[in-house]
Amino acid sequence: VQLQASGGGSVQPGGSLRLSCVASGRRLRVDDMGWYRQAPGRQRELVAVISSGGTINYVESVKGRFTISRDNAKNTVYLQMNSLKPEDTAVYYCNAKILIFNDEIVAVNEWGQGTLVTVSS
Repeated sequence: VQLQASGGGSVQPGGSLRLSCVASGRRLRVDDMGWYRQAPGRQRELVAVISSGGTINYVESVKGRFTISRDNAKNTVYLQMNSLKPEDTAVYYCNAKILIFNDEIVAVNEWGQGTLVTVSS
């Protein structure tokens, strides 16, 4: 099982970026998918999470600006980030709760490699 994130970069305040993260592997079922971020000197925090059924939660600071969505057929989660602020600068990590169906069912909490988002003028 692997999570591959993409879409980070540098943008001016007020700009937009879209992050993507795809879960790959055989015989798996992806449950909750989400995005976390970690700014320099700070703890990693949850940004947004979406269940396989579409239930969504956001951290208060991004409500109204960020939108999380997913394509279950592609095991992919997206984070559309609008009206970006300098305080959104961080490394963004995707996360997924995954069930792997081998001889037995194994539950894993998988992390992507992180993608840097920099918001600066």
